[in-house]
Amino acid sequence: MTTTTAIGTPTRDDMTGFELPEFHARLRDQVRDFADTVVAPAAYEYDTKRELPYGIIAEMGEMGLFGLPFPVEYGGQGRDYLALCLAVEQLARADQSIAVTLEAGVGLGVMPIFRRGTEDQKQRWLPELTAGKALAGFGLTEADAGSDAAGTKTVAELVDGEWVINGTKQFITNSGSKITTLVTITAVTGVSKHPDGSMKKELTAILVPVPTPGFVQGPAYDKVGWHTSDTHPLTLTDVRVPSSNMLGERGRGFANFIQTLDEGRVAFAALCTGAAQGCLEESIRYANSRNVFGKNIGANQYIAFKIARMQARVHSARLAYYDAAYKIINGRPFKMEASIAKLLASEAAMENARDATQIFGGYGYLNENPVARHYRDSKILEIGEGTTEVQLMVISRLLGFDAA
Repeated sequence: MTTTTAIGTPTRDDMTGFELPEFHARLRDQVRDFADTVVAPAAYEYDTKRELPYGIIAEMGEMGLFGLPFPVEYGGQGRDYLALCLAVEQLARADQSIAVTLEAGVGLGVMPIFRRGTEDQKQRWLPELTAGKALAGFGLTEADAGSDAAGTKTVAELVDGEWVINGTKQFITNSGSKITTLVTITAVTGVSKHPDGSMKKELTAILVPVPTPGFVQGPAYDKVGWHTSDTHPLTLTDVRVPSSNMLGERGRGFANFIQTLDEGRVAFAALCTGAAQGCLEESIRYANSRNVFGKNIGANQYIAFKIARMQARVHSARLAYYDAAYKIINGRPFKMEASIAKLLASEAAMENARDATQIFGGYGYLNENPVARHYRDSKILEIGEGTTEVQLMVISRLLGFDAA
């Protein structure tokens, strides 16, 4: 039986229990301390400057956070996917931008190469990425394409042993930072005929090093939230990379990415849970210290009940992503659980941010307040990595309904 130290999640060998293995509990506490002592004190400054704090990212790299779920032979820590999720959750309590830099850096930047790359590709790219010395992005979304891959307009042609890529991408995380060294691009590489007679675009994933002539990162977006997260539009004009930069099989780019996205939704749900937890903790602190009419506002049943609902949301969201993470670890189907976790946790984050702002009143509307940042940041959680509507579509289809 696995040694355990804290209640929270199923063990590997007892799916009916809810205990964190010792390593996971220690990691959670270590990252929580780092978030409280390093990330949180700097969050307002970097949010105001709208800068990615490279010093903090470097410290995260030294802690091994970017390499948690990867084998040691590629510079990783040899741990599992739950370890990554726990780290993301604790960071998100303090700063969602820092948390998504890790979550997207691993889930969208490193994981596709680890899952689909050749040995040469892994040896070339993974050591720096898993060490946090470099970042990578995944360029899927376009103006008319994202969840609907058929709308992809970026094209790639094989010419004299090179892929020649032309197109645009948008909303690409970690694509234009000072330490970005790679962006994986999905592009139309042909048209294939399916058994039903329909013609469908053949999408292929291609690794584009940074810098590469013709590859241009546009100015960073002026976003409502996630101000320190690096997000850019991309333009590719006659970008040439070797044919060996193809990632995975030709024509399997979107299908492989969907598998990566399913996994990424679990870590994203952990991020959402951390945001909801951060709002809960701030609300408890404030309700116990803010005095009105001779007593703290937590003595007001309405406030106490609002915070109780916040706690219930956090608890449900955490259990949902733990369940999905353990299915990943144990090699069990998890697509349904990933969508449920993402759905519950993103709604919990948004609802807790709204309630926390209400509890704080005017103070909750000041940008220096962590609650205000969570209020701005949390809306994207219902959009990124598959919208709420997409999660409902996935769940309903898995239940046997055609929600298309």
